[in-house]
Amino acid sequence: MEYDDKLIEEAVLALLATFSADNGNAWKGFDFETMNRLHERGFISNPVSKSKSIWLTAEGLERGRQIADRLFGIRTQVEQSDSDT
Repeated sequence: MEYDDKLIEEAVLALLATFSADNGNAWKGFDFETMNRLHERGFISNPVSKSKSIWLTAEGLERGRQIADRLFGIRTQVEQSDSDT
């Protein structure tokens, strides 16, 4: 599936604004509480480490892709007409 870059940019901007402090100061990563909750639910590796990255579990990767398809996917005419019936 192709993704709509504008929708992705808007989602990232919304997340940055949500987790900003001091009138717009936002850390480049996601907040630790959210990352910890994703880890507790089994979607990502333990975010508490010296590594600057995390790994998505198979379940987390699948769920993330499903959400991305739903939120950011570019629907073709065929897909839209199929879903209308």
